[in-house]
Amino acid sequence: MSDGISDDAEDVVGVLTEQIERRFEMGMSELTAAVAAAPDANPAATDIVKWHGLLTESQAALDRAEDDLLAVLQTQPSEVDGPTLDVAHRVNTAVTARDGRALVVRWLLDPDAPGKKGLAAERLARLSRGSRPGTAVRTSAPSSRPAAAPITGRGVLR
Repeated sequence: MSDGISDDAEDVVGVLTEQIERRFEMGMSELTAAVAAAPDANPAATDIVKWHGLLTESQAALDRAEDDLLAVLQTQPSEVDGPTLDVAHRVNTAVTARDGRALVVRWLLDPDAPGKKGLAAERLARLSRGSRPGTAVRTSAPSSRPAAAPITGRGVLR
């Protein structure tokens, strides 16, 4: 980039994409299509495609935030004001999101990553297969409505 910002950070997506393509011996578009056609065939590929998509979305958001910040700074007088700082904070947030997602992709690509072997990995595998007995965990908020009254055949409102 000509604005002095390092290209190394932007290349995170490119480097990880190359690693994914080497691991699965196909391009990202082919891998994405294969996962879409059979998402349960290779859970590792499905996870990597999902997180790669999130990573590329984060990179696009970061690019937009950086462009917005550059535009604001070019019109900004010498003193930085609150709205300019808000745009700068948006850039920082976008960098954090992108970097976090890149870490997940790196972890998914590394077969020897911490947590992928040993007791922790076995527990995680059991949990992900749903082999634990017991009741299901509630995933939605309980309804605030009272239980419906039994139907008696007469209308409540007359």
